[in-house]
Amino acid sequence: MSNNEFENHQSPPPAGATPAPEAAATPKPGRDDKKHIGWERDVLEKLALFAVKEQQARRRWSIFFRIVILMAIVFGIWMAFTFGKTESEPLGRHTALVEIKGTIESEGQGSAGVVIPALDKAFAATDSVGVILKINSPGGSPVQAGMINDEITRLRKEYPKKPIYVVVEEMCASGGYYIAAAADRIYVNKASLIGSVGVLMDGFGFTGLMDKLGVERRLLTAGENKSFLDPFSPQSAKQREYAQAMLDEIHQQFIDVVRQGRGARLKETPETFSGLVWTGSKAVELGLADGYGTVDSVARDEIKAEDVVDYTQAEKLSERVLKKFGVAFGAGVAKTLMSASPPALR
Repeated sequence: MSNNEFENHQSPPPAGATPAPEAAATPKPGRDDKKHIGWERDVLEKLALFAVKEQQARRRWSIFFRIVILMAIVFGIWMAFTFGKTESEPLGRHTALVEIKGTIESEGQGSAGVVIPALDKAFAATDSVGVILKINSPGGSPVQAGMINDEITRLRKEYPKKPIYVVVEEMCASGGYYIAAAADRIYVNKASLIGSVGVLMDGFGFTGLMDKLGVERRLLTAGENKSFLDPFSPQSAKQREYAQAMLDEIHQQFIDVVRQGRGARLKETPETFSGLVWTGSKAVELGLADGYGTVDSVARDEIKAEDVVDYTQAEKLSERVLKKFGVAFGAGVAKTLMSASPPALR
């Protein structure tokens, strides 16, 4: 009997019996399944939309930062070319102005490297008929002050028809006055602080503290005075005398500069070179200054050229960056390691 015939001749199931389950047919998606599929689609769409928005945001921020960097580069180039120039080119008869502001030191606006080129340019300008050096400084390095003083003396000889007058604002003390003494005249305000013809060298000594803490200083030198002014070593009488002699020598140089610059106008007293500071009115009385005035009044009344052109040199952007991240850092480390500060006119 064939298989077909066998299948056709199978007896029907007995009454009441549960029919055998047939092969399961493919179920049709119900309402719950449709909801599940729709929820997944919504999530995927939201994720895709979020990814697109995130990519667009990143692109916008990337463009923004590129624009900012480009603007910074352009601004830096512009500053590099404009720094160090005067506000405007000299046009016609005018008074040249150079300003010294702040501490006189080897770095910064009070350094000889910044002031001297400005003075040279101010004197060399064909349309400038006089120079005003505006000073607002408590003093600083005798070396830098001496270099500027020497340059003013040289320029006065080279340009005898161009006077240079100092105008003092708040203060012209010590190293500032060292520079001012080279000018033809000095004009102040009644309340300005003038003078302080003296020299100092300061530092610290930690030997007593080290003894109390039980700290031993281990210093090897080649040369008996190599540890001169070392704050962690005791100071000998010989070293103290040597330091004092050095300060006295610099002080005498300062005194000679003031006497030479002020000449017969100076009315010396026992206190003149003691390091004291006087008001502007007292300075005029003592011959340390010549009168009262401002930049505008001196340009108008003394030089007879009211138009003032500023020749003050500003540091270039590249120099400022290098000093900030390079030289300034090195100077900070050096100052930390130095045993004592150099002599200062202040």
